[in-house]
Order: sequence, then structure tokens, then C-alpha cells
Amino acid sequence: MSNSDNFINEVADELRREKLFNAAKRFGWIAVLAVVAIAGGVAWTEWQDRTDTAEARALGDTLFAALDADDPATRRSALDAVDASGERGALVGLMQASDPEQDKAATLAALDRVIGMDGLSPQFHDLAVLRKVVVAGGDLSVEERRALLRPISGPGQPYRPLALELLAYLDLEGGDRDAAIEGLRALLTDQQAPQDLRQRVAQVITALGGSTTEAG
Repeated sequence: MSNSDNFINEVADELRREKLFNAAKRFGWIAVLAVVAIAGGVAWTEWQDRTDTAEARALGDTLFAALDADDPATRRSALDAVDASGERGALVGLMQASDPEQDKAATLAALDRVIGMDGLSPQFHDLAVLRKVVVAGGDLSVEERRALLRPISGPGQPYRPLALELLAYLDLEGGDRDAAIEGLRALLTDQQAPQDLRQRVAQVITALGGSTTEAG
């Protein structure tokens, strides 16, 4: 039996807690995918500013055509054929990581390529790290996932609140309810945390039986 299962059995009804943790993981996916969309929009604007418009449009058309493909294998094949480097290559890599259910190994390999790119801006590097933690899940130990998240959870990191949220969920998975609640509660007053994340965190804290305010 895993630490997570032990924790669930000790604290509350197993089904309720399992639903809570699954919901937390789903929220994480939504958050990461939303950030992918934001990063893609930023990258598109930068390409238009920095490169020849026709070249940028051609690459954009190729990427959007690949994303429109209904078949994951067709989409992956189209993306594999794109020759791009730097932040363009990073965006292609993130798009290649869009179908973990179809090929989890290929998804993680694409993310590792992005993470290993030299000189990449944190907006792309850190996003790939977040995505890897979520996609890998239990394939990596709790400590391995913590080791990936800690460097991107510091002050000034672009996705710091998301990293801190996932770290709190890892505390929960590891059986430390109090640490999870403490970490989530800190996000309620974090100026970098968006409002929807704060609302989500408050709901999770309440579901865990904690208080959204520190004890006086």
C-alpha cells in the first residue's frame, strides 16, 4: 500500500479523499494547458516582431495545421517534421507533448528535449518542467518530482504559484496533510498567484478539513 493510500485511510473516507486528489491532479492539467496556450500566444507575438512575417506565418500555419489533425499519430508526425530551434523549437516540443495518453514515452522525451535546451527563457523551460511532473506522475518518485519543481518555485520564476501548488499536492501524496495545507494556505496571500488558483486552493484546503486562515 502506498503512502498516499495510508494517508487516505488514516484521515477520512477513502473514496472522498481519492476524488479530492484526482480533482487536484485534473486542476493541475488544466492549469498547465492554459499556460501552454498563453506561452504559445506570447511566442507567436515575439516571432512576428523578431522575424520575417512570411516565415513566421508559414511556421504558424504548419503548427496550427498539425494541431487541427484529429489523429494523434498524424499530429505527432507533422510536428516531428518541423525544423525549428530556440524558442520556436521549444514551442514545437511542448506541442509534441500534447498526447501523453497516445505515447507517454514520446511525450516525456519531447519535454526532456525542451528542458535540456541551452539559453531557453524560463517561460518555456519551466513550463516543460511543470508538464513533465504532471505527465510522469507516479513514474517518478515524490522526491524526484520535488527535485524538479523546487528550482522553478523560487521568487521571480514565471510559474512559481503552479509549482508551489504541485509541491503541496506532493506533500499530500507523501502523507503529510499538515504540510500540504500550510503550503496551499501560503498561496492564498501570494501576490503572484492568480485569483482562480487561489479559489481552487481554498476549495482543496476546505476539502482537506483545514482552515483558510492561520490560527491566531
